Amino acid sequence: MSERLADWTKGDPAITYQTCAACGHVQYFYRAFCSACGASDLSEARASGKGRVYATSLVCRAATPETRAHVPYNILLVDCAEGFRMMAHGANDLAIGDSVSASFKPFAGKLVPFFAKTT
Repeated sequence: MSERLADWTKGDPAITYQTCAACGHVQYFYRAFCSACGASDLSEARASGKGRVYATSLVCRAATPETRAHVPYNILLVDCAEGFRMMAHGANDLAIGDSVSASFKPFAGKLVPFFAKTT
């Protein structure tokens, strides 16, 4: 595999995912091997940021002092258009099944994916 693409985990406003050349499995987050078949021939690409809410949980109690200023905040599982599921932050009014798109916002000192309803 060549040099990794920068993404939100490195401060870049992007979501990256991997596709296995051996079995076609799509996975998120970065691994050195395919989580389905174990092959190491993976390609990396940037996601569109489009998806659908699979699950949502409104956090009303801060887990750390750094997150206290953000309460309440919504944590989502999003089924992304490219075929992987990821956990991310989202607008507090989101519900299961909503179509969403990603932007990036600061949260507790880091840049994180933030999903909102697609208009």
